[in-house]
Amino acid sequence: MMDPTTDNAGHTGDPDRARAALEALRAEIAKAVVGQDPAVTGLVVALLCRGHVLLEGVPGVAKTLLVRALATALELDTKRVQFTPDLMPSDITGSLVYDARTAEFSFQPGPVFTHLLLADEINRTPPKTQSALLEAMEERQVTVDGTPRPLPDPFLVAATQNPVEYEGTYPLPEAQLDRFLLKLTIPLPSRQDEIDVLTRHAEGFNPRDLHAAGVRPVATAADLDAARAAVAKTTVSPDITAYVVDICRATRESPSLTLGVSPRGATALLAASRAWAWLTGRDYVIPDDVKALA
Repeated sequence: MMDPTTDNAGHTGDPDRARAALEALRAEIAKAVVGQDPAVTGLVVALLCRGHVLLEGVPGVAKTLLVRALATALELDTKRVQFTPDLMPSDITGSLVYDARTAEFSFQPGPVFTHLLLADEINRTPPKTQSALLEAMEERQVTVDGTPRPLPDPFLVAATQNPVEYEGTYPLPEAQLDRFLLKLTIPLPSRQDEIDVLTRHAEGFNPRDLHAAGVRPVATAADLDAARAAVAKTTVSPDITAYVVDICRATRESPSLTLGVSPRGATALLAASRAWAWLTGRDYVIPDDVKALA
């Protein structure tokens, strides 16, 4: 007899198992990336909320490796796009290609058709190309020649930018910044963490071969679906909702801020707080959850 928590494909829908699987991501990703637990947690929160993440850090702090390790541990597809000044929107979304054999145009999907899209140095491409991601990030679809094409689920954009060398960059427009659920700062490692990194490399660690490093899938898309369903049932009291609104309204009225949090940002803060509460083992949100994500 089939377990009642299992669907016809054999996937589990047990939220407790899903939470344990997502918690195991930290240990699995730590096999490849040292000392970035907060960033891993932020990426998991974004996946639970169907949000996107902006990763900021100087070159060489394993931003790309972090996303690749996450995709491997979740058994999800990932693609990487190096954003450059000459990148065209069709290089991301895909385009119609003429097939001489059939005398018809066929759609060739771009790299955006994946689960985890690593948009490397997103601020080095012009706004026209940056805007190609707006529909994908918000509507989770790409429209080419008037035909909308849905993206895979889950879908997460992990965009990176460096806090230095602004020459030749194009600042992200507010409309695009507002579509990122979280901005995660990837710091330089501590002395001990850096010693661990060098020790691993001296012992033969190859960041291009995650399987050799022992990174294995510990969670699946089914676990993610079960987790999202559990997060959606996490209780939010009217007082917590008012607390979130008050925080966001305070940013709009502060004289030290040029632009405060939008209503979409308030919704995102509430969603992230629910995901955080569920990950910590509760089915209700408390003020500390909101503070942790604000």
